[in-house]
Amino acid sequence: METITVQQLKQRMDSGEAINLIDCREPAEYEEYNIGATLIPLGDIQNGDLGPLEDKKEEEIIIHCRSGKRSAAACLYLDSMGFKKTVNVEGGVLAWKEAFEVD
Repeated sequence: METITVQQLKQRMDSGEAINLIDCREPAEYEEYNIGATLIPLGDIQNGDLGPLEDKKEEEIIIHCRSGKRSAAACLYLDSMGFKKTVNVEGGVLAWKEAFEVD
């Protein structure tokens, strides 16, 4: 598992780079606020329900959650399933909001 900051992630997103970005929070959290990632809750990942990730074991997978804890768990689980490059977003949505949202 590698890590990426929200600033690095946003820079890559803004440049138009194709990214496998996964949000492993729960559906209600995703509906409340999301940054455009594909929703695959941590429980689904841990149950082997990987959805669009099934055929991406060789690709970089960037995962975020609320604070970085669940996404770290998701990265470790995917690593154990043979995924080659998982990346945890440091600080998750909380860090994203702090860095880019204007109140």
